[in-house]
Amino acid sequence: MRNLFYLLTAFLISGTLIAQTGDYPYTPVGFSDVQIEDNFWLPRLDTNRIITIPFAFQKSEETGRLKNFKVAGEVNAGEIETGNFCSKYGYDDSDVYKIIEGGAYSLTTHPDFMLESFLDNLIADIAGAQEPDGYLYTMRTINPEKSWAKERWINTRHNGSHEIYNVGHMYEAAVAWYDATGKRSFLDVAIKNADMLCNTFGPDKRYIASGHQEIEIGLAKLYRVTGEKKYPDLG
Repeated sequence: MRNLFYLLTAFLISGTLIAQTGDYPYTPVGFSDVQIEDNFWLPRLDTNRIITIPFAFQKSEETGRLKNFKVAGEVNAGEIETGNFCSKYGYDDSDVYKIIEGGAYSLTTHPDFMLESFLDNLIADIAGAQEPDGYLYTMRTINPEKSWAKERWINTRHNGSHEIYNVGHMYEAAVAWYDATGKRSFLDVAIKNADMLCNTFGPDKRYIASGHQEIEIGLAKLYRVTGEKKYPDLG
C-alpha cells in the first residue's frame, strides 16, 4: 500500500511538472557531459569518428545525394529552370541529414576543424536548396514533373513522397548542429521550414497524416531549443 502511495505521489508530481514546463519532468544529461574512456566503447566511437562518418559522406557524394542540394539551389537562384535529380529516392535528403546529425554529435565530444568546415559548406548548400517560403524537398524543387510530389503534400500517406519525413530528420540534425557549434545556420533553415508547416497544417488548415513517423521527434527537439509550443502542438 505504501509503495502504491509513493507511486501515485510521484505520478502526480510528474504530471504537475509536465504541465508547468511542457516537457518531461527530468532533464537528460547533456551529450557533451558524458566522457567514455573504457576499452570497449571508446575504440568504437573513434572508428565512427575517423572512418564511418567520412565514409558515409563519401557515399552520399558518390550517389548524388549531396549534389541534389546544389542543383536545387541552382534552380532557386534562377541559374537553371529545371535539373536532374542526381540520386534515386525521394527520401535521399533524409540520409544526408542523418549523417550531419552524427557528425554534429561527434564534434560535440571531439572538435574537428575539417569536419566542421565541410559541414559549414554543406549546410550552406542545404540553405540554398530551401525555397523562399521554407519548403525543402530537393526532388520536387529540381523538377516537379519527375518528382514523387508533382504537387506539394498530395502523396504523403503510406510513406509516399517523404516530404514531411525528410524535414523531421532535418530538424534533428539542425538542433544537433546548433548544440555542437552554437551556429544558427542550420537551425534557421529548420525554423523557417517548421513555421511553413505550422502555417500550412492544423485546425482550419490543411489536414493530412504523414505516412512515416519522424516529424514528431524533430518538432519536439525544435521546441526544446526555441520554446515555441506551436511545434509540439503541430506534431
